[in-house]
Amino acid sequence: MVLVTGGSGLVGSHLIVSLIKEEKHVRAMYHSNHPVINHKNLEWFKGDILDVLDVEEAMHGISQVYHCAAIVSFNPKDKEQLFKTNVEGTANIVNASLDAGIEKLVYVSSVAALGRTREDKPIDETMTWSEETGNSEYGRSKYLAEMEVWRGVGEGLQAVIINPTIILGAADWNKGSAGIFKSVFNEFPWYTNGISGFVDVMDVVKAMMLLMESNIVSQRFIVNGHNVSYKDLFTMIAKVFGKHPPTKKVTRTIAEIVWRLEAIKGLITGKNPLLTKETAHTAQLKVHFNNDKLLSALQSFQYTPIGVSIKRICEELRKIHQV
Repeated sequence: MVLVTGGSGLVGSHLIVSLIKEEKHVRAMYHSNHPVINHKNLEWFKGDILDVLDVEEAMHGISQVYHCAAIVSFNPKDKEQLFKTNVEGTANIVNASLDAGIEKLVYVSSVAALGRTREDKPIDETMTWSEETGNSEYGRSKYLAEMEVWRGVGEGLQAVIINPTIILGAADWNKGSAGIFKSVFNEFPWYTNGISGFVDVMDVVKAMMLLMESNIVSQRFIVNGHNVSYKDLFTMIAKVFGKHPPTKKVTRTIAEIVWRLEAIKGLITGKNPLLTKETAHTAQLKVHFNNDKLLSALQSFQYTPIGVSIKRICEELRKIHQV
């Protein structure tokens, strides 16, 4: 049986569907709201990765583990929970995996754990976190979580780490990266000249499953489909939705003003700000990610053309949100 943590999340939910199609028996761990996916080969397990007993129980009879559970936030108020879930939770998964003697662990990290601010040359797997290249508490939490996985490797755990760029996929567009699609659908007029890496959630899932079934261990892989400017991405999404693309450029000065206004608004309303100091800075950067290592390791693997991904995701979001 295969264990998937974070079963209700973007990656976890898509992974579960793909595993079931491969006739795998899956135990999926979720924290609060029961997901809607049901299948005879799927067993839902409600639990908290911060609860050692929950994790140990979830690990019974498991041979492979996909650790997808995490908090993604750039809001300063989430810092404590960010580190507890991403670092302590991963330590619990690693320890339980070692105790259970599982065959292999695939851990979903992030390129944020590599440090994202380098613009002089493409970022690859040789880059490591440092105070100079790291620009977010989220990235720091994922870096420390990776250290827990490497500790497990040192203790005999067979594991692989993937570092996806910004994951594009259909989910609740009121949170997470799917919010990009909602902003474009609502004809949000602003864009930046920033460049980043983007990858289809289905490509992330495919890479994870291929790595799990391979003999590759003790390595990390950047999973990045395309390096694209935010403006071009927004324009492609707008075209599929039949909406007006953004036309107003966000300068660094405007971004500095807006994140401060959003912080004040968040304090008043109690809602998470649309823009934080960290995301305002990141959106201006022109960062490229090198994906050669994964393509070399997995000869049968290919990334989905970004236009194909956007078309499919827009259609799925229309159905999910009935728009």
